[in-house]
Amino acid sequence: MSFPAESQKRFDIAIVGTGPAGVSAAITAKIRRKSVILLGNRELSPKISKAHLIENYPGLPTISGADLSAKLKEHLAALDISITEKQVGAIYSMGSYFALQADEDMIEASAVIIASGIVQGKLLPGEEKYLGKGVSYCATCDARLYKGKTVAVLGYSADSPEEAEYLAEIVDNVIYLPLGGGLPSPKNNILVAEEKPVEINGESSVTSLVTDKTSHDISCVFILRDAVMPDKLVPGVATDGPHIIVDLSMKTNIQGLFACGDIAGKPYQYVKAAGQGNVAALSAVNYLNSIKGE
Repeated sequence: MSFPAESQKRFDIAIVGTGPAGVSAAITAKIRRKSVILLGNRELSPKISKAHLIENYPGLPTISGADLSAKLKEHLAALDISITEKQVGAIYSMGSYFALQADEDMIEASAVIIASGIVQGKLLPGEEKYLGKGVSYCATCDARLYKGKTVAVLGYSADSPEEAEYLAEIVDNVIYLPLGGGLPSPKNNILVAEEKPVEINGESSVTSLVTDKTSHDISCVFILRDAVMPDKLVPGVATDGPHIIVDLSMKTNIQGLFACGDIAGKPYQYVKAAGQGNVAALSAVNYLNSIKGE
């Protein structure tokens, strides 16, 4: 894997996630005059937009999730904060900076705030064992490794259909399991299988995906969730189950890395996430000032 040259533009803070925590962090960081890249869904968090009524957000009594989402977008637009709609598959600490694998790009930042939410449910049997050996979380990143092969896509996220269609342009065949992320456009080499994944099997690399109905011979399983398990996202980060361990300043065990919102632990509340996003941004600003000797 190649990393960007030192001369390439480096952001002060990269923020991963566009829920209340990520939006709050981006707003605070921008107000504190730091260069920011906000990575996530331009429609923000589906968890918010689908909420019927939110009654505990200060200053916005009995607001609908759709209206709160619109307010957050307005605030970002007012500060000229754009959203880079890329899936972050890995974050590497390079010592003095971080390298983020975002689809086909590598992005540099001096500090990182993770506000990506949590992975619901447990990992599939074999998922961790074959990570990097036929299990991938990024179709854009790894599709070309499986040219001429048959792959499976576990479509949990909203952009899963689009990713499956992209894969179908490169690999021979795609077996698509719709698990909440919708359906891809019909293509001759995409088989939609209304099945539930049970286990990933292989030898030195993945050879099959077992479902509740059958077993598929494949070379790779693309698991497309809205979030990646934190210990897979950031090698070496301290975790407690699906959560990243943080202190009251939202600091992790890795210098320059912060986490906030659902990924930092319960309660899973919008107002708590927004508050933690503010704290994480202030902590990241203080960290950047300290390493610059300010």
